[in-house]
Amino acid sequence: MTSTYGAHDASYRATHRASHHEDEALVSTEGLPEWLGPVARLPGALEPHQLSRFLPPESGGRQSAVLILFGEGERGPELLLLERAGTLRSHAGQPSFPGGALDPEDGDPEGSGPVRAALREAEEETGLDPSGVQVFGVLPKLYIPVSRFVVTPVLGWWRRPSRVAPVDERETARVFTVPVSELTDPSNRATAVHPSGHRGPAFTVGSALVWGFTAGVIDRVLHYAGWERPWDRERQVPLDWRA
Repeated sequence: MTSTYGAHDASYRATHRASHHEDEALVSTEGLPEWLGPVARLPGALEPHQLSRFLPPESGGRQSAVLILFGEGERGPELLLLERAGTLRSHAGQPSFPGGALDPEDGDPEGSGPVRAALREAEEETGLDPSGVQVFGVLPKLYIPVSRFVVTPVLGWWRRPSRVAPVDERETARVFTVPVSELTDPSNRATAVHPSGHRGPAFTVGSALVWGFTAGVIDRVLHYAGWERPWDRERQVPLDWRA
């Protein structure tokens, strides 16, 4: 997915500058590829506890959003991920979805704010052209206790791919795509064991070990979309698996 599209879609830009009520109209399932249908049905069908045992507190926490961006590459459906720089204070060196905290200009955290934030952060981190992304759903808010982030997962279809790469190498080590077929391959699945004793789903794809919040969300999306294949949950992998 390395094609470059220089021209932005004018109608998208006009809508993107509008009020948050108009902005919410950008969330659409119209024209999605058929294979994305099982994922497009998840928003509104899932309760927060079905996605994670870590749920937002009644008050507090920092509002944020991530972009779960599906595209179609040479090896079929794929997801866009990035690897955080190893020097960061939080989640250093960890593969993750593009995303980050909401800024005031993103708007209402209970309205279109998370959609705007997910697209803005993805552009700032990977250089993708947000006009080529069709947001087709928003999942329930989740929580990352270690960083106190209240995270809204935003689902997107990369209908018009653009070239991506780290924009600021102090924050992003690399940007890469992972075929969904690799994520569903039982040989790439394991249970990650944190030094604290916490265990959770993990994916060994290429040179990356995807674990933590990102792996947990991918795991649940694959499960509820009906894409999960039986895998050995007794297979364990330490976080320093490449050592």
